[in-house]
Amino acid sequence: MPIEFVCKIKFAEEDEKQKNKQDGDKESLIEESCSPPAKDLARFANSCSLHGINHIFVSGRLGIRQTLWTIAFLTSLALFVYQAAKCAISYLEHPHVTALNEEASPEMVFPAVTICNINRFRFSALTDADIYHLANLTGLPPKNRDGHKPTDLMYPAPDMQDIFNRTGHQLEEMLMSCNFSGQNCSADDFTVVYTRYGKCYTFNGNKTSSRKTKQGGMGNGLEIMLDIQQDEYLPIWRETNETSLEAGIRVQIHSQDEPPYIHQLGFGVSPGFQTFVSCQEQRLTYLPQPWGNCRSTSKEKFPGYDKYSISACRLLCETNEVVRVCNCRMVHMPGTAAICPPSKINCVDKALAQLQKNTGDTCPCETPCNLTRYGKELSMVKIPSKGSARYLSRKYDKSEDYIRDNFLVLDIFFEALNYETIEQKKAYDVAGLLGDIGGQMGLFIGASILTILEILDYVYEVIKQRLQRLLRPRKEEKKSKQPTSTVATVNLEEMKTKEPNDLSRSHPEGAYANTMLPNHHLPQTLPQTLPPTLSQTLPHPHAHTLQHPRPHHHTGRHGVFEDFAC
Repeated sequence: MPIEFVCKIKFAEEDEKQKNKQDGDKESLIEESCSPPAKDLARFANSCSLHGINHIFVSGRLGIRQTLWTIAFLTSLALFVYQAAKCAISYLEHPHVTALNEEASPEMVFPAVTICNINRFRFSALTDADIYHLANLTGLPPKNRDGHKPTDLMYPAPDMQDIFNRTGHQLEEMLMSCNFSGQNCSADDFTVVYTRYGKCYTFNGNKTSSRKTKQGGMGNGLEIMLDIQQDEYLPIWRETNETSLEAGIRVQIHSQDEPPYIHQLGFGVSPGFQTFVSCQEQRLTYLPQPWGNCRSTSKEKFPGYDKYSISACRLLCETNEVVRVCNCRMVHMPGTAAICPPSKINCVDKALAQLQKNTGDTCPCETPCNLTRYGKELSMVKIPSKGSARYLSRKYDKSEDYIRDNFLVLDIFFEALNYETIEQKKAYDVAGLLGDIGGQMGLFIGASILTILEILDYVYEVIKQRLQRLLRPRKEEKKSKQPTSTVATVNLEEMKTKEPNDLSRSHPEGAYANTMLPNHHLPQTLPQTLPPTLSQTLPHPHAHTLQHPRPHHHTGRHGVFEDFAC
């Protein structure tokens, strides 16, 4: 009958200590390779490139030398923080400077010139129906002394654009002579444009085929002689909002990218004088927010116009307000709404007056970031002279008095072939801010960007080491929960089948003391001495040496159970 012995194996304490020491050495090597190069502040201070801290954080007690160095370092740090804060505040204010420069050019694009006769309607061109419909604008009585007949009240609805186009002053009749840079020009070189003065005309208004001038001074620009036709001016019976007491023309010099806004931006030219206008082109560049307050070109296109301008913005604001209040627009306003009839002129005047009061709130027109304008210098001489009056009278078949009262000459030219550039520039940008802070940092504490990286790296390593210390006890608790002993089952029948020489070959006689069991390592020794049916578990790491009297053995089986305590 087979007999089984269950044996408990415990290893020697010295062998277990040696194993724990080897495992501890492995962990210490791993921790040393993963630990930060400077575990304490003194070592970091000696290796850091920040000036002064290696004299403060030293081993030993704090002395006078360390105290003085600490005061000096904190004072320098405070001065650096103060100067850096001033630089940051100055940058956040976004200051700018204006640079003025003058550049020459071999040729320059001549500006657009818009002219309007101050009188909007020719008296001889008005019909009874026109006078009837325009009574609110002109204040004229009917041409018939008997007044309007009942049949006259059946006039059709007025077409304001047709009235302005038909009754306005015609350029073919006003233009006596035209010359541009030594070449003759005519009314065909002008385009019709409508303004608050009615039908007006623009010279060189097409930006795709703009005229250029290659020389500055008088005679190298536009020179025109006009007849303002004072005989066609409307008589004033009563004053209205559209009544004008002046005689002459209004002129606006502008770029091809902006529409005329002549009733506010134009200047007057009176008859009986030759007016010289010396122009200076100015190209302005403004900064967008937060350095300035201009409208960036990256914004969406301005509705109704190819390019944004202040004049276009104002016209659009007026149009929107009039359409909102009166459900119509005036002739010179952009859009597709119906043109206001004369009966709504009072509504239009009230809407525009209200808009002018609240224009800053309801319709802010930002300055474009790129703008071209023309500075002007005006001078005048009287015409005609006594000698030329008779000549002009014969040439144009007009009386000398008529010429003195109606003729004027306008001469517009560039002062020189150069232009001014007025550009806003950032007074303090990011590069300047970093340069100033870097200079202050190097002056006061001797630091740089790499020094900041060193400090951040040290802080990271310290935090990492603290977290490892907090997590390490949990790992040790897991190791302590491992099995405490080794149990082996030995089949006696299998032991009997083994030869004595094979069994005694495991350990020589007298290899161990009589009072203790030998050490056995699981992966090497046990498989050599135990039969294949022997099963075992891991040894307990804290097993103590078991001492007992040597067991009795059967004859012929000496040494079989020497290695086990059963």
